[in-house]
Amino acid sequence: MSLFAANLVLGLLLVALGAMLLGGGARIAAAVRAFPRSPVATAVCFGAAAVWFLYVVWNMPMADFGEYRKPLFIGFAAVAVLSVRYAPDFLAVRGLAGLMLLAAWPLLMAGFMDYRPQVYPLKVVVYLGILLGIWLGAAPYRMRDGIVWMQARDGRTRLVGGGLSAAGALLCAMAFLA
Repeated sequence: MSLFAANLVLGLLLVALGAMLLGGGARIAAAVRAFPRSPVATAVCFGAAAVWFLYVVWNMPMADFGEYRKPLFIGFAAVAVLSVRYAPDFLAVRGLAGLMLLAAWPLLMAGFMDYRPQVYPLKVVVYLGILLGIWLGAAPYRMRDGIVWMQARDGRTRLVGGGLSAAGALLCAMAFLA
């Protein structure tokens, strides 16, 4: 992935998420509130994260446990299937956290060994996403608490949406400056 694409894709994603929070009505607020335990969100987020992770495991080089990739693949696939069956609570949040962590690698590699100032906003946003992904993966109920806090006052939702939109607009601008 090129630096231009990394900045633009992440920037547009953040702008879209921020605009949704800024302009969202009661339906968007209800969908955001239902996200942590939503079966549809679980299927999309956790399913995508599991497939992406299993793809990474299957394509590991020999130096990285490559000779054990088949047993690792089977083991991780079993864990994914069993977690849907026996640990369904907040699985959408765990899937989102997994997607954030998996997406960090190609985004960071786009700016690898590039020390121009235009690269640093991307790296800061990605590292903040990594921290958020680790935090939500370890304590997924915190997303529910954060959503409740955000929706307790209308101004907070607008503040979060505005912050995400501003960060996304900065990344989109950096895409054309890099």
